[in-house]
Amino acid sequence: MNETAAVILCCAVCLGLVWYYREKSKRQYRQIECMLDEILNERPVSQSDLEEGEIAELSHKARRIQEKLNLEVQSARKEKEQVKSLISNMSHQLKTPLSNVMMYQEILESSSLEEEQRKKFLEKLKTQSEKIDWILQSLFKMVNLENGVIRVQPEEKNIKATLSRALSGVYEKAQRRNIEITTEEFPDSTLYHDPRWTAEVLGNLLENAVKYTDPGGRIVVRLVPYELYSKLEIIDNGRGIAKEELSCIFQRFYRSNDVRNLEGSGIGLYLSRLILEKEKGYLTVESEYGRGSCFQVFLQNCKN
Repeated sequence: MNETAAVILCCAVCLGLVWYYREKSKRQYRQIECMLDEILNERPVSQSDLEEGEIAELSHKARRIQEKLNLEVQSARKEKEQVKSLISNMSHQLKTPLSNVMMYQEILESSSLEEEQRKKFLEKLKTQSEKIDWILQSLFKMVNLENGVIRVQPEEKNIKATLSRALSGVYEKAQRRNIEITTEEFPDSTLYHDPRWTAEVLGNLLENAVKYTDPGGRIVVRLVPYELYSKLEIIDNGRGIAKEELSCIFQRFYRSNDVRNLEGSGIGLYLSRLILEKEKGYLTVESEYGRGSCFQVFLQNCKN
């Protein structure tokens, strides 16, 4: 082969290599562009990541990016639905007491009311205002606990003082309804809990027991110690809970059709379970419809 032929051959090889790498770059560019389009349009990345080479590695990373984006999108959608649900439920819970407040205000503005009637409607107005305040306070606690704004700080504390705090808040209501509350004697125990928040849990459960027990009924409170946990039981002989509803009562804003005519918001049990989870405890229930319920609060024992 002469010198001229060798030069021509060398040039041809060089041109061929330039063309090959140019086409390869175009193909790679198209593959990358395709992957980006698939990510933007929320379609699965079609480029295989099982082959070797830079494109396969890039495909693997693209899939990971897509998975992360999908999780964030799903989380954002879920959060949006939760906010919508919260606003809807808040509106529903506040609608009746707000309507009552407006109605009583209009009545009180009437000049024809006698003093005794005025006092009666002022008391009703106060009751509805307190109900609105209670609902709002419960909602704020729930949201702040869910978002970690309020922290439950469990420590080794005596449970008798916490239980007494909860009982003191319901005795008057129980007496008005002629309901007997009996606390079975037990030795004081040091349990892992936050006294303030656990008293709120026990108070919620006791208030429910008083509310859903007929006048003349009975509520029993007792402590059952186990090796790792101690169980506080609140037992009533009230209306009980239907079997098919037992799995629903701890859901946020859930209220049974049987008790929709009674005062309540459907927040208490959800809030109680949320608090106990943050104390590394838990809440269960046993109930027989028409015969009563037994709510069981489990708290960790401490090394005494």
